Amino acid sequence: MTTTDDYAAYIASLPRVLAGAAALFRDAEGRVLLVEPNYREGWALPGGTIESDRGESPRTAARRESAEEIGLDLPLGRLLAVDWVLGTARPPLVAYVYDGGVLDGEQLGSIKLQEEELLSWKLVEPAELTAHLPGSLGRRIQEAYRVLESGEGTAELENGSPAPR
Repeated sequence: MTTTDDYAAYIASLPRVLAGAAALFRDAEGRVLLVEPNYREGWALPGGTIESDRGESPRTAARRESAEEIGLDLPLGRLLAVDWVLGTARPPLVAYVYDGGVLDGEQLGSIKLQEEELLSWKLVEPAELTAHLPGSLGRRIQEAYRVLESGEGTAELENGSPAPR
């Protein structure tokens, strides 16, 4: 076996990890924009899978997914949270959450949902996020919002909760 073959075998033996990215948009009152997928229960932020096979970065994925899902192609702000989420029926997930900024009335009025994937959208008070977002997703977005409001650095999370230090 050559060194190239050894390296290819080594790479093939590594564990698989999924990666996703989303944008946290809010209105002038601080309410968070959520979207309702048609392919699963609950709500989510605009976002989705990082297409790393195309060389896409987490930031680029969050912006692309936002443009596809809600029709707003806006530059994203800082990274708010990174979450390591263990899965039982899937490989682990690394989820990135970026600051999407504050949307004005005109931007909110121009939202166009991706009909193939989404049923609706709404603005939710930060205190109500965990009622709309299932499990670790709700905790992740609450932590991202907390970091955004506090001006702290990026939140490092495990299953939606602050990582142990």
